[in-house]
Parts: sequence; structure tokens; C-alpha cells
Amino acid sequence: MITNILWVALGGFFGAMSRYGVGLFMKKRYPSDFPFATLFVNLLGSFLLGFIMGAHTDTTLRLLLGTGFMGAFTTFSTFKLENIQLHVKGKMKVIVLYLAISYTCGILLAFLGIRVGSLL
Repeated sequence: MITNILWVALGGFFGAMSRYGVGLFMKKRYPSDFPFATLFVNLLGSFLLGFIMGAHTDTTLRLLLGTGFMGAFTTFSTFKLENIQLHVKGKMKVIVLYLAISYTCGILLAFLGIRVGSLL
């Protein structure tokens, strides 16, 4: 049990650091009201988590990469907060675009990840 917690913690550490790095890079490279960094990590995370599950990885890898890394790399709470911030700024078209891309592409990418992972 303790070992499982350590795998999740290790994955979470690297996932959080990766998300932070992506956020810094994207904000510097693509300054905009549109939340490109969160969209990127959530879409990539959807595909990768689907891949991990589709590949039927063992429990240790699922804990390390799925629960730990992907749990810290992707961010549902930031996604929601950014939508509220866009609403406060009156950016309704941006909200609709962000929601549509996030949900539609996220589900499609998770499905694609499962399919690709199952080929292994």
C-alpha cells in the first residue's frame, strides 16, 4: 500500500512540474486571453490516459503514469476557473470555443488513445 502511494506521489511530482513548465512556455510563446496551456495539457492528457488504459498497463504503471502523472498534469479546476475568468471579461465567444474544443476533442482524443494503446 505504501509503495502504491509513493508511485502516485512520484508521478504527481513530475506531472505537476511538467504542467508548470508547459504553462510558462505557452504563456510566453502565445500570450492571449485564450487559455492555450490548459487546453494543451488537458487534450494531451486525455490522449495519454486513454493510451495508458488501452494498453492494459500493469498496476504500478497505471498508478505512476495514470493516477500520478496525468492526475497532476491535467487540470479540471483550472479549466473551470479560466472559464469563469473569461466570463467576467465578457469573452463569451472564447468560452464557447474553449468548452467545445475541450470537451469534444478531449473525448475524441481519449477514445483515440484507447484505440492506439490497445494495438500494443
